[in-house]
Amino acid sequence: MKLNKNMGALDRIIRMVIAAVIALLYINGNISGLAAIALGILAVIFVITSIFSFCPLYLLFGLTTRKQ
Repeated sequence: MKLNKNMGALDRIIRMVIAAVIALLYINGNISGLAAIALGILAVIFVITSIFSFCPLYLLFGLTTRKQ
């Protein structure tokens, strides 16, 4: 199955930076408990969508940040 890429480079970079910040907050002990779990899941989703340049929510709403 081939996914149509719908994320631009800036979008991917921003998602990776947010995921890194979440990881650093967790490592430094600034977040814990339910907040750490929720933000950890969000960070994993951001990393996966950045790697594949595909966001299912963008597809659902017909959006794209990729230059054609």
